[in-house]
Amino acid sequence: MTAPEGRGIAGFDDSSTFRILHVSTGNVCRSPITERLTRHALCDRLGDPLGGGLIVESAGTWGHEGAPMETNAELVLADFGADYSGFVGRELLDEHVIRADLVLTATRDHRAQVISMGHSAGLRTFTLKEFTRLVRAIDPATLPDARDEGMVERARALVRAAAALRGWLLAPSVDADEVNDPYGAPITFFRSIGDEINQALDPVVTALTGVAARD
Repeated sequence: MTAPEGRGIAGFDDSSTFRILHVSTGNVCRSPITERLTRHALCDRLGDPLGGGLIVESAGTWGHEGAPMETNAELVLADFGADYSGFVGRELLDEHVIRADLVLTATRDHRAQVISMGHSAGLRTFTLKEFTRLVRAIDPATLPDARDEGMVERARALVRAAAALRGWLLAPSVDADEVNDPYGAPITFFRSIGDEINQALDPVVTALTGVAARD
């Protein structure tokens, strides 16, 4: 079987796109929320999430292939005005990791599972909250200007800078980099997780695009 081309395959370079892969367990709660909130934030800043070549996807380490997202996840997205339509759950496959420029996971266990798949994933795989913490420490002035060099180059430089900081900027607590699983929980808990994800995403999307959220 021939492996698909992607970031984990030596010598492959697609300069036109930057793929962000969100990973959780079932791909019906946390990663769908994170995927669609990321797209929503990109639309807010760019007008079109694909305008800068950024592609946002998700999958689950025990993904419910073909399943819709949980109803409470849809309600959370509706609270933010984000589009939840047409979502289909996916099981995490090698090809998803291979093609991803940045993998953001809900927990450290998910991060470890992605890295264990190989494909040179270690330097581009973080938990969402870990990546947020690292991004906050990066001076935006050190990144390429998206208007001059393109958003893809800026995003790739951001990932490299975050990887270089890992190990120097440690989490303040064991649970600081975790997003808890709301599966089966009431809508109030789903909404708290949605707020947590949205707050973590805001500085990430700002750093990726160089554009702050509109007031």
